[in-house]
Amino acid sequence: MHIGMAFGDVRGPTPLPEVTRQIRAAAAAGARSAWISDGIGWDALTALAAVGPVATELGTAVVPFPQRHPLLLARQALTTQAAIAGPLTLGIGAGIARMVTTMYGLPTDHPATRLREYLQVLRPLLEGEPVDHHGKYYTAVGRLTPPSEDHPSVLVAALGPVMLQVAGELADGTVTWMTGPRTLSNHVVPTITRAAGSRTPRVVAGFAVCLTSAEDVVRARFAKEFAVAGQVPEYRAMLEREGVDGPADLLLAGDEATITKQLERIRDAGATDAMLAPIGTAADQERTTAFLSTVMR
Repeated sequence: MHIGMAFGDVRGPTPLPEVTRQIRAAAAAGARSAWISDGIGWDALTALAAVGPVATELGTAVVPFPQRHPLLLARQALTTQAAIAGPLTLGIGAGIARMVTTMYGLPTDHPATRLREYLQVLRPLLEGEPVDHHGKYYTAVGRLTPPSEDHPSVLVAALGPVMLQVAGELADGTVTWMTGPRTLSNHVVPTITRAAGSRTPRVVAGFAVCLTSAEDVVRARFAKEFAVAGQVPEYRAMLEREGVDGPADLLLAGDEATITKQLERIRDAGATDAMLAPIGTAADQERTTAFLSTVMR
């Protein structure tokens, strides 16, 4: 299992120069990948372009696709890939209602059907192929010219069985958040693997992490800060499937040995990658990052 790190919104408001510094430092420390979420803070793809070339994979986890036409997203992704001069993984998702309907007034119905059609347009565009698509939800006519023969891989934030089916058929894998090892092992990994057929899908499992000697204090603080996220229907379903009460129960927290065991459980669940977001105070994050650098090496 490869170890990567998450930056941006999930770790709290951070100035863009600090985000780029953190990603470059993580790459130098041996992180196999660096990920930025696209929420209410920095635009993820623009932020990655600002990082520039680094010796690690850069990715989004994730960009809500309802907010962006596939032609627009493909063009932005290809521009970002050229800016970083290296591999880019484009993680997309249907987004939660608060970030789609409440903020943008966009519909959230039939997410799997919309996703399938979106990917049928997005993937050819990323590969430089022409599209002439007139579907139920999208019209897209055009062709982009990638600057190289390489093109971004695509992951989908898929939790439900139908979304995982689409991700397995049309994407390179999935990226999860607030999804525990039991759910990964019993639901996510087998469902997307069956859908992928002869291909081996990538499963990037995202978790918050904190190296601490005050585990109870850290979990209580995390439970308070992420209480609203734990009520989002998509995440709530995964928490119930895991058999836990809330997000704090999935936090990787404790001493070095405890976190190592937690990572081993995620690996044994079938995750190909762990996407880890150090949380807590600045000192907590620095201490956790220092420990993770030893694990990554």
